[in-house]
Amino acid sequence: MDFTETEMAAILDDTTKEIVGDIRWAEDEDHSPSVEFRAEIVSQSGYPLFVRGSHNPLAQTVTFAMIHASSRRIYALDLGKDHHNPDCHNVGEKHKHRWTDLLRDKHAYAAEDISEPATNPLGVWRQFCTEARIRHQGVIYDPPSVQSRLFP
Repeated sequence: MDFTETEMAAILDDTTKEIVGDIRWAEDEDHSPSVEFRAEIVSQSGYPLFVRGSHNPLAQTVTFAMIHASSRRIYALDLGKDHHNPDCHNVGEKHKHRWTDLLRDKHAYAAEDISEPATNPLGVWRQFCTEARIRHQGVIYDPPSVQSRLFP
């Protein structure tokens, strides 16, 4: 099913989106230093949505992405890694993605309003939820430290 930019914007603007329950980070399946989570989103519109989060404390990167189950990334926030747009413009290490009809999710723009650093993924999570209009009814736990995962 193809969605238009207008439909994707309507999903993003839907204020009934919420995540119910606690979020715990898990080891990356590729056994990298990253940790990640996936949380289902419920809303009155009933779209099959989820958020995928990842954090790499060694590289100091954080990504949160709201995704439609058809593999369409509606909105994403990336910190700690550069993005090279299709027009060859580098956006920088703090940027956002929104679905567009022309470039899908390939174009990014600067996220000057995001004040939390990648070293504070819980602060970034709060800002992401505010921007994506997602109410989180639960707790997001601190990601486990790299050392605690290497030496259990």
